[in-house]
Amino acid sequence: MKAKGWLRLLMIAGMLSGCASPKAPPTTVLAAPTDTSAKASPFMREGDRLFQAKDWAGASQAYQSAVGVQPDLAEAHYNLAVVLDRMGNKSEAKKHYVTAANLAPGNKVIWDAPPLRESSGGLDHNIRQKSYLDPSPGTRF
Repeated sequence: MKAKGWLRLLMIAGMLSGCASPKAPPTTVLAAPTDTSAKASPFMREGDRLFQAKDWAGASQAYQSAVGVQPDLAEAHYNLAVVLDRMGNKSEAKKHYVTAANLAPGNKVIWDAPPLRESSGGLDHNIRQKSYLDPSPGTRF
């Protein structure tokens, strides 16, 4: 009887610890939109190719180049954030997630990224506001 009780307790503890683990980085990146500049497009394609090959360092460089030539490209910032997140550089990744969110306030994929949705330490955003910096009513900081 006692063995069953301990086993049940261990199973419950295991399930609870699984629920508390941090969310993994997204498993896909965003495609470049049709209005992507001719200079940024090749970097985005190369980053996508390297991401699929799980070459995180190469993908990071490609997406960084895309950001360098088109700083207002939300998808490039998001993709760079995903790769940085996979490489374990959480603080730098979060900066690019935030930049992507500010550049694309209505993009649900970007706003659903784990660092923007975390219940502790996340931005706790209001999707209706233009930016997380926008002091709209009901915004929590």
